[in-house]
Amino acid sequence: MEETYIDSLDPEKLLQCPYDKNHQIRACRFPYHLIKCRKNHPDVANKLATCPFNARHQVPRAEISHHISSCDDKSCIEQDVVCQTRNLGQETLAESTWQCPPCDEDWDKDLWEQTSTPFVWGTANYCGNNSPASNVVMEHKSNLASGMRVPKSLPYVLPWKNNGNAQ
Repeated sequence: MEETYIDSLDPEKLLQCPYDKNHQIRACRFPYHLIKCRKNHPDVANKLATCPFNARHQVPRAEISHHISSCDDKSCIEQDVVCQTRNLGQETLAESTWQCPPCDEDWDKDLWEQTSTPFVWGTANYCGNNSPASNVVMEHKSNLASGMRVPKSLPYVLPWKNNGNAQ
C-alpha cells in the first residue's frame, strides 16, 4: 500500500487523460491538462463527474456514487477531520476579555453643528462662520504654472460621443 502511495506522488508518472485515451500526461501537469482537455471535449465532459475528494478523478456519472464510497482520498480526508475534531476537544479556548473602548463621537451631532456651505465645484465659496472674513469671497487657486491653462476638450473623440458619425 505504501509503495503505491509513493508511486502516485511521482511527478513524472504518466497518467491517462479521461477525455482522450491517446493523451498520456505527466502527473505534475495533469490538473492543467484536465482543464484544457475538458474545454476541448465538452461531449465527453458532460458524461463524466468530478470526485469531491480529488478533482483529478473524473468518473462516469453512473459510477460516481461507487467511486465516492471507495475513493482512496476519502480516507485521507476523513483522517484529517477526525484529527481536527480531537484537537478541538483537547484545546480549551480562552474567553476573550477584550472590550470595545468607549466612543465619544457623535457624527449626527457633528453634522448639525457644521455651519459651512457644502462644496460645489466651480462656484465661489463663502466663509460660513461668524469670523471677520465672512464677507470675503474665497479665490479659486490653480496649481498650474503661469501661462498654462486647462484644456477645454479632450484630445480625442470618445467612440460613444461621435454624434452618430460612422467611421
